[in-house]
Amino acid sequence: MKLPVLIALCLSALAAAAPALAVAPVPNPPAVQAKGYVLMDFATGQALAGSNADQRLEPASLTKLMTTYVVFDALRSGRLKMDEQILISEHAWRAEGSRTFVQVGTRVPVDTLIKGMIVQSGNDATIALAERVGGTEPAFVEMMNGYAKRLGMRSSHFEDSTGLPSPQHYTTPTDLATLSRAIIRDFPEYYGLYSLKEFTYNNIRQENRNGLLERDPSVDGMKTGHTDAAGYCLISSAKRQNMRLVSVVMGSPSVKAREDASETLLNYGFTNFETVSLKKAGETVLKPRIYKGSMEYVAVGPNSEVQLTVPRGESGMVVTQASVRRPLLAPLDTHTAIGELQVSVGDKLVTKLPLFALTPVPQGSLWTRMVDTISLWF
Repeated sequence: MKLPVLIALCLSALAAAAPALAVAPVPNPPAVQAKGYVLMDFATGQALAGSNADQRLEPASLTKLMTTYVVFDALRSGRLKMDEQILISEHAWRAEGSRTFVQVGTRVPVDTLIKGMIVQSGNDATIALAERVGGTEPAFVEMMNGYAKRLGMRSSHFEDSTGLPSPQHYTTPTDLATLSRAIIRDFPEYYGLYSLKEFTYNNIRQENRNGLLERDPSVDGMKTGHTDAAGYCLISSAKRQNMRLVSVVMGSPSVKAREDASETLLNYGFTNFETVSLKKAGETVLKPRIYKGSMEYVAVGPNSEVQLTVPRGESGMVVTQASVRRPLLAPLDTHTAIGELQVSVGDKLVTKLPLFALTPVPQGSLWTRMVDTISLWF
């Protein structure tokens, strides 16, 4: 809902007084071999390039990112422990496709199974974790779909925990980029697992199939996938200086093609764009009058950092403008939006973000409320 702009203040117009400089146009995204792809800025969630980014495609083992999200959440909540020994069922042991080579009837630590799932893409390790967290793999898959909806993955549906082909097992490049950002953001303590280049279990050494971990030192994740139906898929995340990008490539014709496509997209993004920090979380951007409260003015600002990804050279064209509804009446809490921050590049409005009271404001005394009521009449 658009808030009425009754109190407005231009907060920042970076280099507004400087002479206008010509900014080089951003070239078109490169052509890559893939059925669909998206390049997304981690900090802002802005898509910088894409093709068929919202088309439903088979994810193959990229599915395991959804599995790891659910498993990581179980670890975070204490429902699962890294050193817990999980009994390997016959169903897990008989898993098709990539394997960690766990043996039926043995007990394997959660830590080992997670590494087997991420590094080796082991379907047996994945199913063992799914059965432990969900009770059964089908029950775990219900959890996966519930988490997907909660994360805003609007065009995804999972039928299993591993990524085996199924007509009803699908997602999109955009949804997978959203999921990848959520893993990096929500579970930084586990993200380092995605950069492991090899893993040995049961005297069997297997290398991470993500070749970009060797080719590009800025790449630190995340997952490969392949079936005949899905083609060759790769999600790569890279950080250079203070900027992180996520590349999702689906349906490439070969291992080399998916790695070349991902590397090309990452280089395109880092070369042509930059992420600008505009406001810090909790930074005061307005201090408007509040009526009927225990204080006369209240600090207003964003509850999270405000960032924007722009073409390189355009950071000086970013302008922010804040407004609050009027009149502001106590009581106020800190989680109900009471204003709006508009972010523009030049004359183009690019996003709107909510603003909040930075401290709660209880109602004032009876006398204060009476005086302010009369003031509002005029």
